[in-house]
Amino acid sequence: MKNQFVLLGLVLMMILVACSETEQPNVIPDWDQQKSTEMNKNLAIEEEIQIKLFLEQHKDWKMEKSGTGLQFFIYKEGEGSIGMVGQTADVEMKITLLDGSVVFVTKKDHVDEFVIDKSEIESGIHEGIKKMKKGGKAKLIIPSHLAHGLIGDFEKIPPLSILVVDIHLLNLN
Repeated sequence: MKNQFVLLGLVLMMILVACSETEQPNVIPDWDQQKSTEMNKNLAIEEEIQIKLFLEQHKDWKMEKSGTGLQFFIYKEGEGSIGMVGQTADVEMKITLLDGSVVFVTKKDHVDEFVIDKSEIESGIHEGIKKMKKGGKAKLIIPSHLAHGLIGDFEKIPPLSILVVDIHLLNLN
């Protein structure tokens, strides 16, 4: 009788283990281009609201908006011609999130250098530089799609982050 209970217990355990190891069928999400487009539109609307609320706290910033969604305010005009594709831009900048968290600052006694539209920095910074002249200073508000997008930078910039850039264009070569 004791052996029968042990045998019954072993059979039940084998059944339970077998049931728990059965593969579940792969479920493919019902996703298409229309849903992606709708999601992107909703994200853009949410970012517009966040930027609008941010600018209500910075009423002295006289922002202009480009067709891509970059907002910029040149608060010190420079001299000469504006930045052009292929030129090297020497800049000092401070980049923050909307909540004021600093994610990048040019090191003291250092200049950040990049080739306009040919370097791997935020496309919103490239676009902003092309609106500035040597010696100019500007505030840029860069929507996530012109910054680090859906993934962030895996360090200080979270996914879907709007960036605020205070930039000084020191030189163009």
